[in-house]
Amino acid sequence: MNYLNFNTEKAKDTSKQLNILLADYHMYYQKLRNYHWNIVGHNFFDLHVKFEEMYDDAVLKIDEIAERILTLRYQPTSNYSDYIKMSSIKETKSDLQDTEMVDNLLSDHGLLLKQMAQVVETAGEAEDEGTIDLIGAYIRELETTSWMLDAWRMKKGDTRTSV
Repeated sequence: MNYLNFNTEKAKDTSKQLNILLADYHMYYQKLRNYHWNIVGHNFFDLHVKFEEMYDDAVLKIDEIAERILTLRYQPTSNYSDYIKMSSIKETKSDLQDTEMVDNLLSDHGLLLKQMAQVVETAGEAEDEGTIDLIGAYIRELETTSWMLDAWRMKKGDTRTSV
């Protein structure tokens, strides 16, 4: 990869961490589809649309992560059986209440953010600014989505403590 001035051997660990993130995003994407299809109740219209927006975003990230792995000259994992083994995100039932769905997604966001931090750390050790830039944007976007979901589940009168 001389034209990229990048050492593929240094990228090996980054690629491994990106493949874990790819598995996490596939599991997250499928959970969003599940929730989109199975949401019922008073919040149907809000969450049906929001979950679709979120899975549309996730599928774009899945493709970008796989393409980054290929850019680093490694192979993206592409079997669901491997994703299930690799991912820290687990499947859930389909018949959850709306607030349970949102709580579960916020928990998954914490797992995604943890893995993204691992990718950034590993990419930093490899001096891989492209991966750091890509994942840094994902972190910012997921933090915003998490804040919005958290605001949705708040009850009027909830107080916040500033940090």
